[in-house]
Amino acid sequence: MSATFDYVIVGGGSAGCVLANRLSARSTKSVCLIEAGVDTPPDHSDQVLWDSYPIIAYFDRRHQWPNLQVRTRPDGPLRTYEQARVMGGGSSINGQMANRGQPLDYDEWGEEGAAGWSWQSVAPYFRKLERDIDFGGEHHGSEGPIPIRRVPRTDWPAFSAAAAEAVIASGLPWLEDQNTADFVPGCFSIAVNNYPDRRMSAAVSYLTNDVRARPNLTIMSGTRVESLMFEGGRCIGVRIAGTGPNREIRAGEVVLCTGAIHTPAMLMRAGIGPADHLRELDIDIRADRQGVGQNLMDHPMISVSAFLGRRARLSKAQRRHIFLGMRWSSGVADCPPSDMYAVAYNRGAWHPVGWRIGGFLTWINKVWSRGTVSLGSADADQEPVVQFNVLGDERDLVRMRDAVRTMVRFFDHPAVQAVAGSPFPTSYTERYKRLAAVNRRNRALTTALGRVLDGPSRLRDRVLRDVITDGATYRDLLRSDDVLDAYLRSTVTGIWHASGTCRMGNPNDPLAVCDDSGRVIGVDGLRICDGSIMPTLPCANPNVPIMMMGERISDLILEAAAG
Repeated sequence: MSATFDYVIVGGGSAGCVLANRLSARSTKSVCLIEAGVDTPPDHSDQVLWDSYPIIAYFDRRHQWPNLQVRTRPDGPLRTYEQARVMGGGSSINGQMANRGQPLDYDEWGEEGAAGWSWQSVAPYFRKLERDIDFGGEHHGSEGPIPIRRVPRTDWPAFSAAAAEAVIASGLPWLEDQNTADFVPGCFSIAVNNYPDRRMSAAVSYLTNDVRARPNLTIMSGTRVESLMFEGGRCIGVRIAGTGPNREIRAGEVVLCTGAIHTPAMLMRAGIGPADHLRELDIDIRADRQGVGQNLMDHPMISVSAFLGRRARLSKAQRRHIFLGMRWSSGVADCPPSDMYAVAYNRGAWHPVGWRIGGFLTWINKVWSRGTVSLGSADADQEPVVQFNVLGDERDLVRMRDAVRTMVRFFDHPAVQAVAGSPFPTSYTERYKRLAAVNRRNRALTTALGRVLDGPSRLRDRVLRDVITDGATYRDLLRSDDVLDAYLRSTVTGIWHASGTCRMGNPNDPLAVCDDSGRVIGVDGLRICDGSIMPTLPCANPNVPIMMMGERISDLILEAAAG
């Protein structure tokens, strides 16, 4: 027995929710959305997922793939990777930053062979998805599902206000609106998909109760797709995990929206990928696509932190903790303008220690390093092998080194010195993540440590050195580029912006995986719509760009059906 739909969407992340909404709006088309994680309808009661403060959701293992590990560099240790497994995907656990990127990003996609994805083509879809609370005019939408707002400077806590003074004094001008076609360097109040002060994920914004009531839309949560089904050269549906007579779901077209890690893994297990690699695992070759699993990108990231005095801290009543963003041009060869990015954060973690720490988190907006996703086993229950190769390209290492020095200098500004202590290095190490887990033990431990931090400076410095930084200090790290580079190679991580592993391109390009409509090259009935098809990673948090891609590919699918 099997059910049959016009479209089966695998993965209820940001793109999957958009597709489910837009495709089911055509009443003559039947749509099935399958999500491995729990559902989050508009009336859900999970306060962690509603919270404007995202760090608890970041590290809440209930809504993540439990066994996914990655290496940030080929010779590095395995690290847990917080990949969303919940309706709404990354939009349900991420930082809620609504960045578009710059026009050059999308013009580059066209140059890479993804015709129809220039800025001129995608800008209308950015406007279509948003309901901007603060701005109108030619750059913004007013009727879209995603509300976007900014926190005015008058409502910022003292550290963020002081950080803005330091950044502007460094030469970066204040920009009223970050999301215009004029992507110039500057600093700004960050746009967030958050209203009035709670997360507005793709799940609650696109899968409204009215949308869910459509008779032609079926939503299956808590359901993992085990494999794709084929007849000849055509994908005809999916098999879901478990036992019983209803494991097969047939489709006129299958759309994979499972992200830059799981989408290439699913393709390779189906025999679509680099032939030599698949033969090693005794997988029959269905389509030799050398680009599957290649071109893996993320934005390399590190933070520079400091102890905050009492008057500089986030109010207990205020949940958002990041207000100030900035972008600037590194001037490094081959790099476009505004290739660097940073934010000032007013809280380092959910617990009492984190409440006393603020700083700057910086990442490389235009990244050159590339990694891979491959299979260690053909078994669908085994996670793929993920190698990010962060800072593998010398241009990324040089810019990260310069960015750290820039962030440290911000602490020399009098306004920052008045509210914060000396900067110290921090990163999302496994030790940090263990302390970030929400449990009674960590609450008790950090409550005690928080009291120590508010005590004598000698004890505070000892806690910061021995518990938070593992003994590293900027006095030592900034002695030479070689010392700083070694530290960066061992500590810099990505920022959960995995992308690029099934990139769009010209069908004649041997490294392209899908065409400019998301159709997998060499296979009928199968498309991809998620961050994996990005030829290059935009200068932005990719969540809003991925929703834009869902909007555009929905139109392309419906146009093809009508034609």
